[in-house]
Amino acid sequence: MDRKKFIKLLAAAPLSFSLMSLTDLDNLSRSFPKSERMPVVFFGHGSPMNALEENEFVQGFHEIGKSLPRPNAILCISAHWYTKGTKVTAMEMPRTIHDFGGFPQELFDVEYPAPGSPDLAKKTQLVLTPELVELDEKWGLDHGTWSVVKHLYPQADIPVVQLSIDYTKPASYHFELGRRLSALRDKGVLVMGSGNIIHNLGKVDFANMHRDNYGYDWAIEAHALFNKWLLTGDYQPLINYEYQGAAVQLAIPSPDHFLPLMYTLGMQKKGESVQLFNDKLMAGSLSMTSLKIS
Repeated sequence: MDRKKFIKLLAAAPLSFSLMSLTDLDNLSRSFPKSERMPVVFFGHGSPMNALEENEFVQGFHEIGKSLPRPNAILCISAHWYTKGTKVTAMEMPRTIHDFGGFPQELFDVEYPAPGSPDLAKKTQLVLTPELVELDEKWGLDHGTWSVVKHLYPQADIPVVQLSIDYTKPASYHFELGRRLSALRDKGVLVMGSGNIIHNLGKVDFANMHRDNYGYDWAIEAHALFNKWLLTGDYQPLINYEYQGAAVQLAIPSPDHFLPLMYTLGMQKKGESVQLFNDKLMAGSLSMTSLKIS
């Protein structure tokens, strides 16, 4: 990025960002060298038990992982870091967060000791200017991130950073942040969303947890609509999901697991296509649908 563009960014940025020196920004722009453009992936992460199990969905994680170029770093937008304002993890060594209950001790014993990346955290601040992004030293990696990434990179040898989801903002805002984050793709950063497109825990049919591709009528209807919009590139109904009828409202009773998809779709470049994988319903009211954009 040339100095004129940096100066223009400084002029438009909030005061806290403006205090960064031009030298800092120049150095930051070189911290991740230009590379082959990375794909973007949205993972339907499902149960935390996917961290331990070897099932068809975990196999889908393995297969998509094999198709990805090795990244310089990973930036994950997880459904499980839902905050007022936007934050990005900036510690050298993020902790593994066991943000769940009622599961076997074996799951609580899992650690994913990937390093963090303060450089990527600051780069994320930069590309999201003029939005204010807080550098966070307290969070870490929640299960929306580590339960998936451990299957892609089991050696935990790639830096991982999380970006939080501002619950005060509409889907259109998160889609736009995704557009800005797309610049990181050319720096070798794998940006991934982690949630579930259909996610109504209040209506889960626990008696049929292992029934193959099982969904209630409304989930089947919503699933068909979502896939149509995704595969045709018609994202406006997804951005305006609140106005898409009863089936979609049941599929998204709260937006936390849906909004990571907005970031993913916002990063799509002209000429790129959507590839679905793990595209199944489960337990009546959930979907594991995942997608890769490249």
